[in-house]
Order: sequence, then C-alpha cells, then structure tokens
Amino acid sequence: MINTNNNAVLNIMFVEHQIISTMKKNFFYLLSLVFIFLFSTSVNKAKSSQEFQAKAYYFSKSKMELGDWGARLSEAQKKQIAARMKNRLEKGYVLSFNKEESLFVEEDQLDAISGATDSWGKNFAPGKQYKNVKSNTQLQEQEFYGKKFLVNDVLQTIDWKLEPDTKNIGNYTCFKATASIPTDQLTWYSFSWDNLKETDDTETDSTQPKDVKMTLVEAWYTPQVPVRHGPLEYWGLPGLILEVSADNTTMLCSKLVLNPDEVIEIEAPSKGKEVTKLEYRTIINNKMVEFRNNRMRRR
Repeated sequence: MINTNNNAVLNIMFVEHQIISTMKKNFFYLLSLVFIFLFSTSVNKAKSSQEFQAKAYYFSKSKMELGDWGARLSEAQKKQIAARMKNRLEKGYVLSFNKEESLFVEEDQLDAISGATDSWGKNFAPGKQYKNVKSNTQLQEQEFYGKKFLVNDVLQTIDWKLEPDTKNIGNYTCFKATASIPTDQLTWYSFSWDNLKETDDTETDSTQPKDVKMTLVEAWYTPQVPVRHGPLEYWGLPGLILEVSADNTTMLCSKLVLNPDEVIEIEAPSKGKEVTKLEYRTIINNKMVEFRNNRMRRR
C-alpha cells in the first residue's frame, strides 16, 4: 500500500510538474511575443518619424525702401546703395526637416563691394532656428554685438485662412493661404527706430491706445509634401510652405530634395543666455537706446 501510494503521489507530482513547465513555456513564449510586438512597434514608429527627411533651399528678395530720403538721391546713387545692400536684400537659406522637426539656417554671403561678410547686419538677422511642431517649441541662436543668446519660446501663433487659389511651383501643386500677424512678432530679432519711437510715444501718453501694426502674409503650400514646416516664423499649414510674401520680402523655394542619400542631422541650438522672444527684443531695444544716448553725449 505504501509503495502504491508513493507511486500515485509521484505520478501526481510529475503531472503537476509537466503542467507548470508547459505554463511557464507558454508564458515566456507569450511574453516574448509581446516584447517583440512592442519592440517592433517602437522601431516602426521611430523609423516612420526618422525615415522621411528633406532639404528645401530658399531664396529671398526684398525691395529697397528709401522713403522721403531716397527722393533726394540720383539714380546713380540709388544703384550704388542697392549694390552695397545686395547681401541684405537677397539672401539664401536652407531648411532641413523631418516630419516633426526643422532647422532653418541662412547661407553666408559676401559683401558685394568689400568681399566681407555683413557682420553689422547679422546683429539684426535671424539666427539658426529650430522648430518642433509636435512639442510647439522654437529654439533660436542670436548674437548681438558679440553676446550669444538662446531664444527659447513657443511657435508663432498663426490663424491661417485657406484660399481656393492654386499654382505650380516647380513640379508641385500649391495652394494659397493668408494671415495677418503682428509685425513685431514676425521681426522680434530685428530693430527699428520707428518702432522704438512708437513705443516711447505710447509710454509717454498712457491714455493713448497702442496701435498694433499688422503684416499681411501670403503663403503657398503643397500637400504633396505633408509636413507643417516652413521658413522663418511660418508653419502650421497642411503641407510644406514653398513660397511666402510678407511686407516687402518674398521667399521662394528654388530646390527641394526629398530623402537624400546622406543622413540629415537636425540638432537644436543649445548655446547662449536663455531668453524669450519678448525679453530678447527688450534687450536689443535698450542697448540701441544706450548707443544713441552715448553718441549724443559725445557731441
């Protein structure tokens, strides 16, 4: 009887062991399947966001505004000024991008007369600009008279109106969109004595309502490149912006390279004193007023 009972117990223990072993195998098999599924999903997501890359080359041209002062100049003098200012009126840029990120950089140009780079103009020109449409982030390098800044802010809010007009730019069908944007928000990195005077006048008379100057923007985007990127502050349309006109400047994409052979590095700027757009504009305005006051005291 004892031997029989022992055999029965051993048989039960053997069966239990087999069941547990089978369950363990099935568990680890299922666990492996889940791991493989999760891993492949994450890889596919990473690949889908990283596989698509492109470079867009833009050319911008601005009209020279001489105002009342220009009326006193001869045509020869106007041509000479236009030649000297060509590197400020005509610029080249490169926009590197994937589905979520973009990096916008100006190509260096030589001065048309002296052959030197426009070092003074760079104080009021847009620096290397990184945008992330998923996180609503903009990082931009700026240098003002030797001091480096890292402007960290949100993307420009743009209330686009989609128009029915279409036209072709190269091989791409483009659709028109328009918007009205506060001028000082589009040119926060620049400086204007006229804008500073308007600010001073408003602060002097606190009862005077501030007149916000607006800039009408016209953009042409292509859904054939389904990203929300664009040059400078412009973004947010259902396709890459290939042309944009604002005030006296037009920027046009002259070349578009999709998925080039070389890997495109899109690295956000990280150097400089961190400030917001508003803080940066205040800094350069205050510095320019200081320069003006020092110059007046020396007279």
